[in-house]
Amino acid sequence: MSETQAVQIKTALSRFTIWLGRYGETSYDYQSYFASALGRRAKALYYQKPLFGKLAVSPMVFSEAFVPSTRRFFWKRQRFPIADAHYAMGFALLSQILGAESHYERAIHFLEVLIETRCPGFENYAWGYPFHWETRRGTIKEGTPLITTVPYVYEAFRQIYHLDHNPRWRKIMHLIARHALEDYQDIEASANASTCCYTPGPGDSSSVVNASAYRAFLLTSAALDFSEPGFQRVAERNLNFVLESQNPDGSWYYSTDNVRDFVDHFHTCFVLKALAKIEQLTGCGRCHRAIEQGVSYYVRNLFDSAGLPLPFSKRPRLTVYRRELYDYAECINLGALLQGRFPELDRIVTAVVADLLARWQRPDGSFRSRQLFVGWDNVPMHRWAQAQVFRSLCFFLSRIKGPRNRSAADTLQRLPLKVAN
Repeated sequence: MSETQAVQIKTALSRFTIWLGRYGETSYDYQSYFASALGRRAKALYYQKPLFGKLAVSPMVFSEAFVPSTRRFFWKRQRFPIADAHYAMGFALLSQILGAESHYERAIHFLEVLIETRCPGFENYAWGYPFHWETRRGTIKEGTPLITTVPYVYEAFRQIYHLDHNPRWRKIMHLIARHALEDYQDIEASANASTCCYTPGPGDSSSVVNASAYRAFLLTSAALDFSEPGFQRVAERNLNFVLESQNPDGSWYYSTDNVRDFVDHFHTCFVLKALAKIEQLTGCGRCHRAIEQGVSYYVRNLFDSAGLPLPFSKRPRLTVYRRELYDYAECINLGALLQGRFPELDRIVTAVVADLLARWQRPDGSFRSRQLFVGWDNVPMHRWAQAQVFRSLCFFLSRIKGPRNRSAADTLQRLPLKVAN
């Protein structure tokens, strides 16, 4: 990264933080179209009877493709824990980069919000979506914990604990880790591997690869943080599932259920990020080899001739957009994690950051959500992916001096922690 680009990123982040203060911490979401009872019924019909279901969801699909601002008529603005976790991490990084106490205070604010908005009815701490989510397996109720959300919250508390050493954050980390260990069912996938359910409790036999990758990372981190081998035993089986699920070409399907066998950009990044973090924590050689194969596939198949992110290398269905903000965010996150290891990836990430700053940030400081086939979706959505882009730019900026000078900005310290009494 050049010094010029670093200055541009700082300017973009300053504009964004001003916008966030004006806009507020709630937003619409791409799932706003299907969060209402009517929208969920239409989506359920699409899964159960595709021919009639296509007719039922067509008004939402048309709106999303051509008039995305009308999503406000389908559902309400909400707060999203996964976004709050990313904002907490981003502001913590900014407080270190810029030495600004105000950014540290904003990071603490988002932790306090997360404590207040955790899922009710669980002894340990957990988070999910604030809406009923219709899936092909049925409705996941509002307030149901999701293993794809919980690890980000763990990272947020962990990062800020390493910044201020507040024992309160350490205690919450342990409660989150106990939730990830105890509340999700493991389903044997092979003699050495288990897949992790997406939600707590029995009945969810999902084999979503990134879900197991998330849990493998969280429990690996917790095993080191709290010196509890029980975390590592479960993490190892989930990690084995992820490694065994990698295709010969280096890719991962979204799921191994032979139904959702698409390969997309940000889910590929999710898996690679988890493996990269586990490798940094443990020095795992199997992760190293899988990352090399995965990055090779990633740079060859998930970018266009201009080096910009493609949403899919293998599509699940017709899509209504050309490019996705979430892909930019996760590309930058992955690039920062693997900085210096893959020259081609480094070059791509530099170009992706440049394009993001040149075309995606709006005059008010927010980022465009999607590039449609005609025009843009300019509705700012914290979960999709204003918060992720903010955190990724902060993280990328924190690595400007190279991988040997990460200090407290590196969230993957190997320092063991003791559980608070």
